[in-house]
Formats: sequence, structure tokens, C-alpha cells
Amino acid sequence: MQMTGAQIVIECLKEQGVDTVFGYPGGAILNVYDELYKHSHEIKHVLTSHEQGASHAADGYARATGKVGVCFATSGPGATNLVTGIATAYMDSVPMVALTCNVGVSLLGKDSFQEIDIAGITTPITKHNFIVKDVTKLAETIRRAFRIARKGRPGPVLVDIPKDVTSNKTEFAPVQIEEQERYAKDITDEAVARAVKMIRKSKKPYLFVGGGAVISGASRELLEFVEKVQLPVTDSLMGKGAFDGNHRLYTGMLGMHGTKTSNYGVSECDLLIAVGVRFSDRVTGNARKFAKNAKILQFDIDPAEINKNIITDAHIIGDIKEILARLNQELEQLDHQEWIDKIMEYKEKYPLKYSDDGLSGPYIIEEIYKQTKGDAIMVTEVGQHQMWAAQFYKYKQPRTLISSGGLGTMGYGLGAAIGAQMAKPDKQVINIAGDGCFRMNMNEIATAVRQKLPLIQVVVNNHVLGMVRQWQTLFYEQHYSATVLNDSVDFVKLAEAMGATAYRAKTREEFAKAFAEALGSDMPVLIDCIIDSDDKVWPMVAPGNAIDEAFDEGDMKK
Repeated sequence: MQMTGAQIVIECLKEQGVDTVFGYPGGAILNVYDELYKHSHEIKHVLTSHEQGASHAADGYARATGKVGVCFATSGPGATNLVTGIATAYMDSVPMVALTCNVGVSLLGKDSFQEIDIAGITTPITKHNFIVKDVTKLAETIRRAFRIARKGRPGPVLVDIPKDVTSNKTEFAPVQIEEQERYAKDITDEAVARAVKMIRKSKKPYLFVGGGAVISGASRELLEFVEKVQLPVTDSLMGKGAFDGNHRLYTGMLGMHGTKTSNYGVSECDLLIAVGVRFSDRVTGNARKFAKNAKILQFDIDPAEINKNIITDAHIIGDIKEILARLNQELEQLDHQEWIDKIMEYKEKYPLKYSDDGLSGPYIIEEIYKQTKGDAIMVTEVGQHQMWAAQFYKYKQPRTLISSGGLGTMGYGLGAAIGAQMAKPDKQVINIAGDGCFRMNMNEIATAVRQKLPLIQVVVNNHVLGMVRQWQTLFYEQHYSATVLNDSVDFVKLAEAMGATAYRAKTREEFAKAFAEALGSDMPVLIDCIIDSDDKVWPMVAPGNAIDEAFDEGDMKK
């Protein structure tokens, strides 16, 4: 059957099961949008306020579902506006396909109007990218892009299509897309046997769970492993929800703003089992002193992560779900009660706590947890509020915390929340933002209103760039250079101007009442929460220090 390139794009998306696309049109991509118009009953298009919002929405959609998120942009600045979102997805292993259109093939390389080498620009931040100059190769390229985005360690793929390729015609034959197999070919009997031997020999094991466990859908196998080995569990920001945050053996997050229990426990353990983690510097602190008493046993799907930041004693390469299933078959019931008792003493001695006075970030998160019963999808921007959301909300299920971990992208959350809410219309989606982050992409409130999404936008408003100010207070002699946002911006009026309902909360009672009303709304709601400029995230590990040197406000006073 003869089809234009634009028709092939839409047919390939339908083959892949794509039901939602986020984007912003322009001249170079008009043929694709014209074809999309004819298929609007099959593929919903969400027009965002900015292309960066589209890329973050595709990312949020992917994180909430595990499916490939899709975004569209036109040539030149449209394409470059996707770059931050693509990089965000790349750092956190999010499956995404970004489709951009460029000037015609004959105009490439001539500094034509709105021409940019987007393939060249995104090479370092994609798993792969393509520019398709021949319409006969378009269908297979798009199919390949989706395979690459999903396969192994997921990630973003960009496909750039010159405008004349979208109008040229070629034969098109639909294909049946087969489900990809889990990556297990490198899980050897020898590697499994060595891991089992290390686990059996250990007296003080600790489990460190990362985003790979979420991506692989390994929660059931993870729980079985923990119950069988009987060991305490910590996680990274990306690993939240892979293991139930209410479980008795869970000890909180690890690293710079991790709990003292987890930081001390990992520093004292004799075996650290790292499951789908990349040993980020925010987790390890001083890498030379990290888990200094332990042998390191690492499970990861990506061989590049082995011995990259932390040298391992043994490892298994493969899908986390498959690795844990193999280990669970081989391991008998173990007993580490003496070690667990010691860690539970730490857990009782060093709970996360905060002041009982006034409205604060931790109180806001705990009140949200209380009112949602822990069943919401929490999305965050980046900064103090992000850490409070990681510390004080207990994540029971995977894919319920959506946050930019590796890149730390301010302005990420609202677009991602829109994507997550589109993906999960029956779930309550809440975006937690600092006022500094919210300023960056707050225009996406208009998108949420246009789509009639019942998401809740909570602005933790301290009138400063909170995390940067915290560092300036502790390490830069209180030189508050360019971090004070003491102006007349009124987020309530801005939200109302874009069609949302908005509240301002200055007390605990005002927030609790506003949030309860927001939960009953079927449209976007913003709550502007005024907190103290000097509130800090505790505990903290100073840069360059070991994680067992974590300190909090009480330590500062001493």
C-alpha cells in the first residue's frame, strides 16, 4: 500500500500501541500533524505550552506506565527545546521516542530557516538517534527506535525526519510488534552460585535498591528475596516504591540526605547487595570511604555500570527480575536477627523528625500522605521539597514517585505530572515544587486546565532557592548570592489567570483544609504554601565526607 511519510509515522505509532503524544506543531512537522488530525480518535495529542513541557510529559507518562513516552517537535528551536527533557530521560533510563521534523533534504547543511542538526546535538544524551533522508527507510527506523528505547536498560531515542520525507510516498506493510524478551543471557550459573555463596557467608548484609528494580518490575521478587535472606533495605531516590516503604525492614533512603540508620548501617555491613543502582555521588559521598567494611555484590542490566563508580567483589549482569528469581530458587531461609536488631535500634534512635512549629515542607508531605493514604502518584521538581517528598512520603508501590534524579532538572515536575495524569486518569497525581522550580515551567498549568486534569500543584514557597541557600548557609558563610526570590509574584493569581483553582496556605490548618478541598476537585488546583526561608533538609552529608558523617540540626547545635 502506498503511503506518505507522514502516514507511515502515524501507522507506526499505532503499531507500537501509542495512545498519547505530547507536542507542539510548527512548519516542518505540519504534514505529520495533518495526518495526526485524521487519527485523533486513536491517538490523543496533548498540546503543551512549551516543547520542554512536552518532553517532560512524555517522560512522566513513561515512568508512570513503563511504556514508551512519545513527544513531537518541529525543526530548529522546537527541536532544541526538547533537549533538556531528553537528557533528563537519558540520565534516569526512561524509554522515550522524540520525533522531530527538519527542513527538506536539499536544504540540510545550508543554514536554512529553523534548521538545526538535532541528531548531532542529542548524540551524547540518547541511546541512539536517526535522521531519515529516505522515505523507504522510515518505517523500519521508527520501529527500530522503539525497540532500542525499550531494550535492556531503557532510554530516549530521537528520530529526525526532513519535511519532504514526510510528503514522499513509498510502499508500507504493517507488522505485528512482538513483545521483547527480558535480558537474561548473561545470568550464568557460576555468577549465581558465587552470589549465593557470598550471601550465605555474610553476617551483616544490607540491600540497596535502585531504579533498575522499578524498571524491571521486580517488586514481588525483591520482597521474596528480603524475607528469605532477612536483611535491612535502603534505597535511592530512583528506587522508591520498588520495596514497600512501610515494611519493617525498610530503613529509609541512602546518601547525602538519607537517614542516619541507612548511612550508618551500610557503613557497618559486611555485604552490600546493590540492585539496579549506579552508585551516584549523591549516594556514596566520599567513594573511597563508601561501605568500607563490606564486600560489594552488584546486580545490573548494564555492564557499563559495573566497577564504574564503586569497585565490586562480584556481580551479575541481567534483568533484575530474572536475577532475583534465580537467586530465590537457590537460597534457603537465612537468619540475620542479631544484625537486624542492631539496625532497628538505629532506626528507633535516629528517626526523621522536624519542628512542630508552623507550616513546613515535611509537615506538608506528611499531611499529603495522611490524606491520600499513600495511594497518590507523587511528582517532584528538584531541591529541598524533592528530598522532603522522598523522606516523608512512604511509597508502597513502584512508579509512584516520579522525579528527576540524575540530571536534577528544575522545571521538570509539572510537565511530568501532566504526563502521569494522562497515563493514570484514575490516580491522584500531585506535583511538589519549590517556588524557584515552579517559575521555570508554570505555564504548563494552562495545559493541565485545557486537558481538564485533576492534578494538584503544591508550591512549597520559601521565597528563596532553598537547596542552594542551604549550601550557602552551611558552606559559604551565608553569602546569599542570587538565591533570594523576594518579589511580588503571586502564584495564586497566576494559576487563577490560567483557569485553575488556587489557594494560599500560611498555617497547618489552612493547608490541611485546602488540600482536602483539592482532593475533591475534578480540575487542576494550586496550593501556594508559605514556609520559612531557612528551613533545611536533615540529615545531610557535607561534600567530600563519608556517609557515616551525616549530621542534623541537633548535631549543629552541639
